[in-house]
Amino acid sequence: MKYTQLGRTGLKVSRLVLGTMNFGPQTDEPTSHGIMDAALDAGLNFVDTANVYGWGENKGRTEEIIGTWFAQGGDRREKTVLATKVYGSMFRASETWPNYDRLSALNIRRAVEASLKRLQTDYIDVYQFHHIDRRTPFEEIWQAVDVLIQQGKILYAGSSNFPGYKIAQANETAARRGSFGLVSEQCLYNLAERRAEMEVIPAAQEYGLGVIPWSPLHGGLLGGVIKKEVEGGRRAEGRSADALANSAVRAQVQAYEDLLDKHGLEPGETALAWLLTRPGVTGPIVGPRTAEQLQSALRALELELGEELLTALDEIFPGPGPSPEAFAW
Repeated sequence: MKYTQLGRTGLKVSRLVLGTMNFGPQTDEPTSHGIMDAALDAGLNFVDTANVYGWGENKGRTEEIIGTWFAQGGDRREKTVLATKVYGSMFRASETWPNYDRLSALNIRRAVEASLKRLQTDYIDVYQFHHIDRRTPFEEIWQAVDVLIQQGKILYAGSSNFPGYKIAQANETAARRGSFGLVSEQCLYNLAERRAEMEVIPAAQEYGLGVIPWSPLHGGLLGGVIKKEVEGGRRAEGRSADALANSAVRAQVQAYEDLLDKHGLEPGETALAWLLTRPGVTGPIVGPRTAEQLQSALRALELELGEELLTALDEIFPGPGPSPEAFAW
């Protein structure tokens, strides 16, 4: 396993992040525990979740699965850098009540306590804001975070789905308070979706945040989806199915698969390896449903992508270019 520092912190994390969103909805508890054991055995120490995972009527279920894994002992918790998130309502879809969502000091306090209980742990390493809250000032958010840090219930704060200007606003507010500020940003970033290069990643680099890309295969689009269709395997669905309906996108994906076939490379592993070459990236989130998918993700760490291949990938999936030159003179 390869490790790096999380942004400007002294925290050392693996260059792949184990995403757990499938644990519960698609992967049962014993299989989820087996995947986490295999990841830890491989040296993958960074585990990401969110309080709402489990979704629908089962919000919180994913944290519970991680909690029962920690409860097995064997230094599982001690070896794990644990990240979870707060923002979405924890009420069932049919129910609503004020102050049980977003980033008010009240909901942050309430959500941390509930997550700690489900996770069966005393502290969260990286507590992440799942989305921006346009209604709550950062002064209030950092006041709540600082109290939790002083209580030892969280160690660091991170963001997810923040635009560049909100990363700047958050950390400038933290600096005025003498707070440490955000240390990481989770954003949608992959070969097929590179808009984060315009503002989000430059802001993260400027303020010392580690970048943690989610959906590194763009919903399966970069995982060999056309070849799987041809061979009668799992058909595209969700984001990748919508994208393939566009003939121009389908041509891009076909060119991508043809290029990698020529080099004898597996598309999903290559998409992960490409992210590991990108400036500012700490490590992409991989969300395996099976142990086999985890092993495929781990193989990406061993891939060395040459300059010729990287150039060819840029030609197929061009990025927006440097900011602000991409949209200015």
